Amino acid sequence: MEAIEVKEFGSTAVLENVEIPEPVLKAGEVLVKVKAAGVNYADIMMRRGGYIGGPHPPFIPGLEASGIVDIVQNKSSFKPGDPVLFQVPCGAYSEKIAVPEKELHCLPGSLSFEEGAGILINYQTAFHLLQTLGQIKQHQTLIVHAAAGGVGTAAVQLAKIWGANVIATAGSQEKLDLAASLGADITINYRKEDFKKIVMQQTKGEGADLVLESVGGDVFQKSLSCLKHLGKLLVYGISSGRIEEVSTQDLLFSSKSVSGFHLSSINNNNKLKQDALNCIFDFLINNKCKVILGHKLSLAEAPRAHYLLERRKSIGKIVLVP
Repeated sequence: MEAIEVKEFGSTAVLENVEIPEPVLKAGEVLVKVKAAGVNYADIMMRRGGYIGGPHPPFIPGLEASGIVDIVQNKSSFKPGDPVLFQVPCGAYSEKIAVPEKELHCLPGSLSFEEGAGILINYQTAFHLLQTLGQIKQHQTLIVHAAAGGVGTAAVQLAKIWGANVIATAGSQEKLDLAASLGADITINYRKEDFKKIVMQQTKGEGADLVLESVGGDVFQKSLSCLKHLGKLLVYGISSGRIEEVSTQDLLFSSKSVSGFHLSSINNNNKLKQDALNCIFDFLINNKCKVILGHKLSLAEAPRAHYLLERRKSIGKIVLVP
């Protein structure tokens, strides 16, 4: 079967299209024929060798996908032909994959496989940033950086459902137009405008209640200074590669807080995970929000998918189709 393999850490050139045997099922696993695999920035970090706790070469990248159940074992609650989606530590960039049955979810409603491949990472991350950590409330002001990306588009939509005022930043007019179409109240081109200045103007000098930040470097520092007293800076990535330190003095006298988030912290809390998914699936089925699909590429085009995401040339979710 076809798969993408990383035989050594490095650039997009290390993503090789290979033929490998079909996986042999272990106890508790289901064989799934992949219809669409989601591309995430974590895949890029794993490919580079910079993902803490990530796999070592050789490995097949890919954290999430959707597909059709192919082979089940005894006493399974699924049957061949069932449409499903799932999250795994790696391995989704392939034609077929063995998935622990406990990680499978039925594809919600009439969603497409491509949409299904853009739910588990992006929407769960946005949900837990806003609810579990941020405890977002109606009329609060939220800044969403990278608002046209996978997490960003999910966060803008969820925040508007919950009644927040959303300030979205992005690096092009096309991306800002997308954020506005999803409900963002104010859009800022961070390449041309000083987002801190505009945020302080729009909030009459008070600042924002919450900021979702995944860039690091100067964006992190400016975001921290954009917070009002009791505000929360929620960090879920460092795509710039620049890790910043926080002075306790910056937090102490304004009662600000900085929290980190990684989706793995939710995986062992079944109730928290399932409650979030129930809410997300309900919103998607009832058209309160939607998965924003950007590029749909073949599995062999995985290097291009990584290039587009690394260079910030993508919008919404990139999916690979075997």
